[in-house]
Amino acid sequence: MPTINANGIEIYYEDAGAPDAPVILLVMGLGTQMIAWPDDLIQGLVTKGFRVIHYDNRDVGLSQRLDGAPAGSLVWAMLASRFGFPVKTAYSLTDMAKDGAALLDVLGISRAHIVGASMGGMIVQLMAANHPEKVMSMTSIMSSSGKPGLPGPRADIRKRLMAPRPSNPTREEAIRLGAEALESISFADPARPPSAYAEMAARAFDRGYYPVGMKRQLLAIVADGSRVDRLKSIKVPTLVVHGGADPLVPKEGSEDIARHIAGARLQIIDEMAHDLPPSQVGRMTELIASHAASVG
Repeated sequence: MPTINANGIEIYYEDAGAPDAPVILLVMGLGTQMIAWPDDLIQGLVTKGFRVIHYDNRDVGLSQRLDGAPAGSLVWAMLASRFGFPVKTAYSLTDMAKDGAALLDVLGISRAHIVGASMGGMIVQLMAANHPEKVMSMTSIMSSSGKPGLPGPRADIRKRLMAPRPSNPTREEAIRLGAEALESISFADPARPPSAYAEMAARAFDRGYYPVGMKRQLLAIVADGSRVDRLKSIKVPTLVVHGGADPLVPKEGSEDIARHIAGARLQIIDEMAHDLPPSQVGRMTELIASHAASVG
């Protein structure tokens, strides 16, 4: 599939399903490439009669890298945000939401069902709040409202996130670290082979290893702060899904999203952490499809 200019950014996307079918737009999370969406989920949605578009966010994968853009200190950004000072970033989550809306425009799609995971959930929240004319329904998966005081990552996960990493790792080092990170936040699903984490880390490395892009995205999350007031403005039908065993973004984040969007439906999946476990892909496919179909 091509790379296309949307909102002034070169966006790589893929498109599956009948051209005239209702569209589901999938938006992935922090530093994570579009290949993290399970193929079975995409094909399952196509089989259920949807056209499915998924893409790499800016600064990740095969989409445009903002080489030379500032990537400041995360610690200072978190301190500034905590005390109400502005956080300087290369771009915002609002900009990333504009990317998604602009991609639909360039593809000639007037409205879509939007689905986001983790940071992608934050992006689709802002798409629904800022571009409601483009949104038929929203599904937010393993995300958060950004409200201060919500539980944060489990202590061991926080320690891993803050640990220094090699500035120029070998392929083997990067794959090992990536696999360990994936396993630490994932549900211990018997349906997932032990090699799956390393295989995904290798695919991601070979396709587009670019850790500074993840840092800029993380700064955009910190700078965005609480979305509670913006969530209250959302009128589109909303489904909120979260893993009951999520150690990175605890389920209270999604509970708070659902609390602030009128009519939102909350679904907690106990057999899920901060991932899309193989044994739950069918269930997730059904949740997304039935929610979209209920809107029309």
